[in-house]
This record gives sequence, C-alpha cells and structure tokens, in this order.
Amino acid sequence: MALIAFILLTHKDPQGVVDQARRLTASGDHVVIHYDRNAPADDCRRIRQLLADAPGVGFAPRRYRCGWGEWSLVAATLSALREAERLFPQATHFYMLSGDCMPIKSAEYARAFLDRDECDYIEAFDFFDSDWIKTGIKGERLAYRHWFNERKSKRLFYASLRAQQWLGLERPLPPGIQVMIGSQWWCLRRHTVEALLALIAERPDLPRFFRSTWIPDETFFQTLVAHLVPKAQIRRRSPTCLMFTDYGMPVTFYNDHYDLLTRQDYLFARKISAEAQELRAKLGALWLAEGVSFPITNEAPRLFRFLTGRGRVGRRFALRFWEDQGASRNHVLCLIVSKKWHVAKRLTAAIRALTDIPAVDYIFNERDAGLPDLGGIASTVAKRERHRRALVRLLFDDFGSQHLVLCLDPSALSLIADFAADRSETRILFIDTAFDDAYLRGHMRRTGLAGDGTPDTVIERLLPIVAGDLAHEVERLRDMDFARFATVASDATPEANAQAIAGFLDVSPQVAHDLARTPHLFTD
Repeated sequence: MALIAFILLTHKDPQGVVDQARRLTASGDHVVIHYDRNAPADDCRRIRQLLADAPGVGFAPRRYRCGWGEWSLVAATLSALREAERLFPQATHFYMLSGDCMPIKSAEYARAFLDRDECDYIEAFDFFDSDWIKTGIKGERLAYRHWFNERKSKRLFYASLRAQQWLGLERPLPPGIQVMIGSQWWCLRRHTVEALLALIAERPDLPRFFRSTWIPDETFFQTLVAHLVPKAQIRRRSPTCLMFTDYGMPVTFYNDHYDLLTRQDYLFARKISAEAQELRAKLGALWLAEGVSFPITNEAPRLFRFLTGRGRVGRRFALRFWEDQGASRNHVLCLIVSKKWHVAKRLTAAIRALTDIPAVDYIFNERDAGLPDLGGIASTVAKRERHRRALVRLLFDDFGSQHLVLCLDPSALSLIADFAADRSETRILFIDTAFDDAYLRGHMRRTGLAGDGTPDTVIERLLPIVAGDLAHEVERLRDMDFARFATVASDATPEANAQAIAGFLDVSPQVAHDLARTPHLFTD
C-alpha cells in the first residue's frame, strides 16, 4: 500500500503548518517541512517545538531564503526531498505541497489512487514546442543567466538580459537533455526520486545550469523526471488541483467550495484561503475519514472560465497578416447562426440537397463539418480559426461558387463581426429557438459546466444563469445591427420562414418554401 512522504514548503502561519503536519501524519504518512528563511526565526523555532514529539515529522536540514522564480525554491525542495528519502525508507511516494494546500480526498482514497497506477504524476511538456508559457520571455529563460529577480529588481533583470544578448552570451543546453516544463506540484515514486538524486550527483552540470535559469521550479524536476522515466510511466498532470486567473494568479478557494473541490479528480487543492476556517476544518476531517465515495465530475476549470468570462466582450484591433486576402467583393457569404447545431445542420443538408449552393456545417467547432480536402490549413479546428479568412477564400475557390453557406454559434460574435467587415457581402440567418430545462442541462454537460455526478442543487442554481447567458448572446447579436439579417423561428409560420430563407439564399419562393418545410427542422 502507498505510503506518502510529503514535502511541505511553507513561509507563514506557523500554527497552520503545525496543524497540517499533524493532520497528514495522523493517517500514518510522513512530512518533511522547509520553512522559508525569510520568515522570522522565532516562527521556525515555534514549529519545531510544537512538533518535537510528533512521529513521522522531519525538517529540511538547511533553510533557504526563497524568492519566486529563483533557484532557491528548487534548492529548498531538494533539501527537504533528500531528508525525506533518508528519514523515511518505507515511503513509496513523495508528494510536493505548500502551506496553502489542503486535501480534497481521504487518505484512504489517495493511497488507492496511487496504488492503482504505477506512474509518476508531474506535468512535463516540451519547453519549446508546447504552449505552456502564455506570456513573458520563453527561450531567454534558459539561454541566458539570470542573477536578478524580475519581481524585486525588474530594471536590473532586463538590463542584464539585454547586455547578454548584445554580447552574444547565449549558452547551449546541457548535453543529452530535452528541457521540459510544467507545474511545480508533483508526486513521484520512490525509485524515481532515488534515480533523480543519483543523476544530480552524477551530473553536477545539470543543477549548475538550472541554478541560473529563470523559474527553474517549472523546469528542473520536470526535465530530470522525463529524462529518467519512460513516457508510459508519466502522467503529465499534477495531482493537486490548481487554477489560475487571467492575470496569472492562483485561484483562491473559500468555505462554499467544499462540494466543488471534492468532486474534482485530484487529491489536494491549492490555494485554500487562510480565512476559510470552515473549509479547512471540513477538508482536514475528510483526510482521516474512511469509506467515503467521491463522484468525480471535474467541472471546476470550465465552470471557473465560464463564470469569470461572463460579460466580457473581446475586440480585434487589426488583421492577422495571413488574413489580409479574404473573399472578394463578388462573393456572398451566408452565415447560419444557431445555438442548436442539429437544427442548423438539418438546414444545410437540405440546402445541399435542393440547391447548387455549397453549404458546410460548424467548421470552427467540429473537425468533420462537411469540408472538402483543403490540405494543412483545415487540419485542426484551431488552425481553421487562426486562418479563417484564407479558409473561406479557399472554400469559395474550391467549390467554384460565388455563394457559400456555413454555420456559426451565436457565441462566436468576433467571428461573425470579422466576416461582416470583410469585402464580401455577408448575410446572416438567425435560427431563433426556445431552450427548455432539458436542453439547458444537456448544454451544461456538453460544455463541461456540469458532469454526471454534479448535484442537482448546483445545476438548479446554474440553470437561470446559463439561460440568461444564451439570451444575452442573442441580444448582442441583434445589437450588432447587420445590414442583411433575417430570422427563422420555430414559432413562425412556414410562409414567414420561407420569405426569410428566400432573401438569405437568393432562391425561388418554391425552393425557399421547401427548405422552410424541411422535415423535423426544429425538433430536438
């Protein structure tokens, strides 16, 4: 059975550190604490005194003054890790935690989770090929030496970087190493830790290189583990639930997040607010509980993005260089806008059957959307959106037609506005449909806002919010006041719908009438 030695990096709240250590060791596991040397020495002495009689608790033999983005965080982790490996030979796993972390599962569940799969849990993505780094410098993190802290000494940090670039002091990567990147919060098996510590002793050039890189806690362990462990034995995910805001700051959890956290497919979560004493007490008791089942829904990241994204309207300020050559003035782009994709696709199927107008489906949402073979530009949905103008021009040319029909979701307002601003004539046919509770529940599951195990009380609270958001999408679409905008509706007469379709496609009244009477067009 798995036995965990926790590596606990802390820098504040001495009583919270003591409580966490006692809680984790009460289940029979072990803890080694590194308390930041920047913190008052009296705090560290207090922690040692209060835990002097606690079994299974150790302390890093050397305390480091830790700074964000610095090697000191890796040095502190290594100090505690070496001590844990020495003190607790029976430990099967070594788990990185901070003082802001709390368990969101029981120790019983955690052991079963770790026993279930012979692997290491650590994010390890290719440093250069992945998009893990969203903003800021990237290759410069490794290629140049960083002696100053970007947060504390910004001017010196960038002056040093510019000086090295001007002098051509770029350095090579360590030989035989593929640099990887990922979260610093990991859980490694014992033999992985032993091999890692042996590699450091054998290759002093590795810590020497990473010591002067920027934010090495995101690359050092990730690179060495990927170097030592077969890919099949690495789960490229953290076992700790952590989410970030748009500003790169970790999301903080509070008292009302207990049910949400325990439904996520993680063992711990950070960061838990120090003021959330009720949540901390409940999660602390949960760690020692037995026989608890945990329905996993994993909706937290999508739910967070949904709630924080409500009300935001993005704008494009300039054309992408590859989008400069879009459709011509002689082209007519017909956009069917519908939240119910199945309804829009029934209409495009009928257009293909009854007219010569080429019609494709949700090409910016679904990989298989009736597209012809256009080569690499259409190989992925993400690539299609990046090259959307070029894609539409290729579709006009490939079909050999002046008209083209495609489907868009009402949420894609930036896409709709972008096409409407192009040189071609853009017409919009909005399919107005009603959304009952069954549809809204299905929509929440399709978009990840809820899972099969999400409590009905949570879904009931979200239903009016989601319904309001869908209505708001429609209002924003109508407010954009497009020149050629028509509507068909499930509660309109076939004659009214046929008139809208005739103007949208430039087809005869009879063809428009047949399209409006497409069998089961509005049926869910």
